[in-house]
Amino acid sequence: MIGQSVLAAVLAVLVSACGQADSRAEKTDAAVGYPITVANCGRAVVIDAPPKRAVSLNQGSTEILLSLGLADRMVGTATWTDPVRENLAEANATVPQLAVNKPSLESVLDTEPDFVSASFAGTLGPGGVADRDQFASLGVPTYLAPSDCVGKVSVNADGARTEPFTMDAIYGEIRDLARIFDVAERGEELIDDLDQRMQASRVVADADLGYWFSDIRAPYFGGCCGSPGVITDTVGARNVFVDTTEEWPQVSWEVIADRNPDALVLADLSRRTIDGDALAAKIAFLESNPVTARMTAVQEKRYIVVNGADLNPSIRTVDGAEKVADGLRRFGLTAGR
Repeated sequence: MIGQSVLAAVLAVLVSACGQADSRAEKTDAAVGYPITVANCGRAVVIDAPPKRAVSLNQGSTEILLSLGLADRMVGTATWTDPVRENLAEANATVPQLAVNKPSLESVLDTEPDFVSASFAGTLGPGGVADRDQFASLGVPTYLAPSDCVGKVSVNADGARTEPFTMDAIYGEIRDLARIFDVAERGEELIDDLDQRMQASRVVADADLGYWFSDIRAPYFGGCCGSPGVITDTVGARNVFVDTTEEWPQVSWEVIADRNPDALVLADLSRRTIDGDALAAKIAFLESNPVTARMTAVQEKRYIVVNGADLNPSIRTVDGAEKVADGLRRFGLTAGR
């Protein structure tokens, strides 16, 4: 028969062993190198562990996360202007779409997110789904694309810039998100791929370009300093509205016709919320309106078709550059033709 002192000693050893096992399990479960702090749009965002239940509130942010192979750690997406990029369609199909446009805060919180990202402050900010302080008060860290806060006079999707957007903003966003999710190597691979594609899109074009995003009544045309600026510089062309610091100034057709671009870059948006979103509506207007019908680009039918997402600061800016370079070659507007 075991004495009480021996039994007590055995129990003490067992308890100690269990405690050590629990301690080892806690250390194993804890993310190595976390918490981390990420500087983002004037905020210090603290990430306690790689997110497992992320929600992305804009297409641009969604496509970065999908490109990093993070579909299995996403529980919701929202605010789409176009179909997802073809190479990401299979992964995207596994992630719930909370809304085509802005979702309600309640629908986002129903997913029990541990991280929320967005491309535009109009989505993640006052007047959007919720502002960042609201999410912070709920213990949910957020991330806003630097392209919508760095070098902008006001933080909104169409505001003026104090300095032009560059792809470095997108590369920085990729690095930040890759670090947050602990997939840094994937981030560098994605950046290398995008940069190589941009370099391959460099041509020397002798052409004036106009970028029409949407709206027939008061059309939004690409200004100097947003994604169209990067595309124009990449293909060596000239933007007819290079003299405005607005990303998407609304201008009159008389002014556009007077500047008479050699080719028009036309966004074909899958959304149908504004007259002029669809490509067919754009072309029908251009060819029937007496002011626009006399433009060189219209008479020569020099239309370069892109997706709306290709003209937003995102990884899709690279798609836009590729399509514009191809169109300029096709129309014989590049050196070497």
